[in-house]
Amino acid sequence: MTFKKILIANRGEIAVRILRACRELGIRSVAVYSDVDRASLHVSKADEAYYLGAPPATESYLNIEKILAVAKRAGADAIHPGYGFLSENPKFPRACKEAGIKFIGPKAEAMEMMGSKTGARRAMEKAGVPFVPGSLRGLNSVEEGEQVAERIGYPVMLKAASGGGGKGMRLVFKREELRSALESAKSEAARSFGDDEVYVEKAIVNPRHIEMQVLADEHGHTVYLGERECSIQRRHQKVLEEAPSAIVDPDMRRRMGEVAVRVAQAANYTNAGTVEFLVDQEKNFYFLEMNTRLQVEHPVTELTTGLDLVHLQIHIAAGGELPFKQEDIAIRGHAIECRIYAEDPDNHYFPSPGKITMLLPPAGPGIRHDSGSYEGWTVPIDYDPLLAKLIGYGTDREQVILRLQRALHEYFVGGIQTNISLFQRILADGDFQAARLDTGYLERLLAREHEHVLEGMSPAEERVSEVVAIAAGLFAVLDPAPAASNAASSISEIIAKSPSGWKQAALREALRG
Repeated sequence: MTFKKILIANRGEIAVRILRACRELGIRSVAVYSDVDRASLHVSKADEAYYLGAPPATESYLNIEKILAVAKRAGADAIHPGYGFLSENPKFPRACKEAGIKFIGPKAEAMEMMGSKTGARRAMEKAGVPFVPGSLRGLNSVEEGEQVAERIGYPVMLKAASGGGGKGMRLVFKREELRSALESAKSEAARSFGDDEVYVEKAIVNPRHIEMQVLADEHGHTVYLGERECSIQRRHQKVLEEAPSAIVDPDMRRRMGEVAVRVAQAANYTNAGTVEFLVDQEKNFYFLEMNTRLQVEHPVTELTTGLDLVHLQIHIAAGGELPFKQEDIAIRGHAIECRIYAEDPDNHYFPSPGKITMLLPPAGPGIRHDSGSYEGWTVPIDYDPLLAKLIGYGTDREQVILRLQRALHEYFVGGIQTNISLFQRILADGDFQAARLDTGYLERLLAREHEHVLEGMSPAEERVSEVVAIAAGLFAVLDPAPAASNAASSISEIIAKSPSGWKQAALREALRG
């Protein structure tokens, strides 16, 4: 079987990524869009584009009936969901099957099994897969939670059974905190996922978050493609990923990979998926969950294996067998991905929608830039603010860091705020360069930086205060009135607190005139 036309039920950079794969394979691509995405890059690059509805996702990218109606109208014989939106909703592949359209992803039954974290834990127990100690079902009462927590020992983590992205998660250090934490987690889970089921598991101290990419065809063949280090997170959401992990040796990779294959086979899984693990300080690894879709960070695996995961997804969905065996897969070089968002890391990561007035993307040796934006495009506030993914590749980790530092120096986005400066700080940090990582790394880095900022001020506020100080200093020189002198006197206090030597010198020079 071959596909003639694929509808991409998504937007942004992942839609552009998939339609490029379609063009390389000689398959026509169909884009869909909401009101605010009429001028989006994925719309202009697709062979065909169809309007879905108003900006709210429930009226556009989450509306199964509208998407299937467009697929039939366009004559698409397959649908690729990308990531996010409907990609892990089992109702979508089931509806595609009923409509006679191939879903490029796993079957609904596999999604349902792995979509519930408690259901997945029960399945993994039967399959003999190591997982973090805790409850296998949702907690029915605070008392039940207290009993499980006493058995496995504090600290414990409360997690939403249908959760993701850090929603419905609470870290609990002692019994007295459990009741309020459980109530809060259940409430957030209900709001975020329409399901208030929450379970409890042992909180692993300073874990690394490492995931294993798997591929499975519809003929019973399953392979693993190596691991990705995903420990750099903010509020349980990944910020930067790399492959391979600095702590995974060939033997550990083989053992993790074999467990990941066992997980996929236990779920009767097909197509691309990711098995996630927590790794403790003794390098013991525990099954965390399975993501039943293509991951945001898939490019680092593509670069280190030489494989095109989207091509392979389409090949598998069309009924093809995996064109290689496990022993054919080799890891070469190193890759790191930075997720570029329209947000201000110096202002509590506040979203920054608006028009991109200038865009200078990086290029050069070892740099890949997967983007859904362009100069002149207006970033909408209605969806996730991911603009692009900047990926560096090289022979080793040190070379990749140097290449990414150079690329980030070249990268400029005008008109909106981005988190480019955050990655510049991460890549320059000694702990990151030495691969001393765990899921608390970014929080520690930001805390260290905060110690060097004026007390009670964010970096953005500090910059404003310095500009005001320079202006006031110049005013004091030009106008010797007492008020100006008083202003200059108060500015001296700011100078004394400034952590930067060159800033102090500039301020003093301004005051001296």
